[in-house]
Amino acid sequence: MIALLDTPQDLDNCEIEIGCEVGQLLSPTTRRLLRGDRPWAIDNGCFVRFAADTFLGMLERNVQHRDRCLFVTVPDIVGSARRTLELFDYWKPRLAGWKAALAMQDGQEHLPIPWDKIDAVFIGGTTAFKDRDHAAHIVQTAKAMGKWVHVGRVNHAARFDHFLQLGADSIDGTGIARYSHMRKAINGRHDQHSLELRHEPASRHAGRTARQDHTLGMDARVDGE
Repeated sequence: MIALLDTPQDLDNCEIEIGCEVGQLLSPTTRRLLRGDRPWAIDNGCFVRFAADTFLGMLERNVQHRDRCLFVTVPDIVGSARRTLELFDYWKPRLAGWKAALAMQDGQEHLPIPWDKIDAVFIGGTTAFKDRDHAAHIVQTAKAMGKWVHVGRVNHAARFDHFLQLGADSIDGTGIARYSHMRKAINGRHDQHSLELRHEPASRHAGRTARQDHTLGMDARVDGE
């Protein structure tokens, strides 16, 4: 799984800290330049505020590197799958030649996904949507269809492991892009888990069912931003 970071920091150091391959996520919000030959993708900035001219300018500025671009996230409406699909129909023809990622938002489980028109899915939406079965089922379906799967706002170990096990191809997160300690926490997640198990009183496990263990694991997935 590749961590796509929107950061001015040294990418080699970031890669060592997080313990997985690192690439770049360009965004019209920060307007950073592409560096080197690492994997890269383009976000649309809609999580903050969409600026169409800046977004299109970023595409034009990087068109010579389009063959290496993993995906471009088609403009979306955070938290609304229906409105996002409307924007997709409007913007997709303007992104000809680019690999298009459709952002998955709350409510997508009740609406059809235009699989034949997309190259990737971007798991967005609220925390409630991202951490429930709806998003997991979309990931599983996308992988079965050979689509690239990217997950946004992955800033802590539990969510990283959850989507790694589901087969996601790439992630991003404001926290891991900015903070060394958050990258290191993901890299050291297994050591920390072993340490916690060694120090946890045996009485805490007494009488716990397999279902309770699963529920505790799910409840631990809180948003890291």
